[in-house]
Amino acid sequence: MMEEEKIAMRVSRNSILVNIFLSAAKFIAGIAGHSSAMISDAVHSASDVFSTVVVMVGVKISNRESDENHPYGHERLESVASLILALLLAATGIGIGYRGLQTIISGTEGKGITVPTALPLAAALVSIIAKEGMYWYTIHAAVRIQSGALKADAWHHRSDALSSVGSFVGILGAKMGYPILDPIASVVICAFILKAAFDISRDAVGKMTDEACDDKMVEAIKGLVKRQEGVIGLDDIKTRMFGNKAYVDIEISADGDMNLREAHYIAECVHHQVEKNFPSVKHCMVHVNPSEDSDKFHS
Repeated sequence: MMEEEKIAMRVSRNSILVNIFLSAAKFIAGIAGHSSAMISDAVHSASDVFSTVVVMVGVKISNRESDENHPYGHERLESVASLILALLLAATGIGIGYRGLQTIISGTEGKGITVPTALPLAAALVSIIAKEGMYWYTIHAAVRIQSGALKADAWHHRSDALSSVGSFVGILGAKMGYPILDPIASVVICAFILKAAFDISRDAVGKMTDEACDDKMVEAIKGLVKRQEGVIGLDDIKTRMFGNKAYVDIEISADGDMNLREAHYIAECVHHQVEKNFPSVKHCMVHVNPSEDSDKFHS
């Protein structure tokens, strides 16, 4: 098993354990404390368990070796996992928002809204601390191994922390004499969740449609290539994301009077230096053009 895969699996297992505990605790607190916002928050945490399983499957498949049918590898399957997570997150958010609106409507129609007890308030505070901690734990691992699916799961934790903040405010407001704030908090939670789902899906789609690497990385590659011995100029560079990996195509100019072996050596040096200095680059293709300053080129 690759080191990146080991890290992703370890983080995901820990995420599942935390989410199982939190979802059970919040659901019990929501039922016992008469808080619709806390019950919605519990559903959100429970959905995180399933989403983390999707991450584990996506990371496992994306790390498979290239085969006859997939000569470029399986990295894009991790983006598929991220897209599935975004859809699940959106569905969860819509469900929470719908339930909150129903409660608001029933309250305005005179059916009344039950004021929550202090129990869900305490549960919300614990959830905020735990889920924000899980966000930083997971996002650190995601950045380290360049995993889009793990990053999506980290935002799942962040959205859960934000939803718990909404629950806390709503429950506190209800206890202060404004019970309508509890279901309103559920609607606000819905908005946070849908925003996270949109961001995750946009990132996943970008990686599945050959989106270019970020400008900072491209400029860094350009600088590295131009510093290599034998490179007279950088004629062209194209980059594309393939899941969590990048492919780079480069055209350099070199002395047109050199022989094929010498030109090949320069291209190989550029190729190896790019892949060595940028771990996210899975493959770098280098094409050598004769420099326009070469007498042989103009003859």
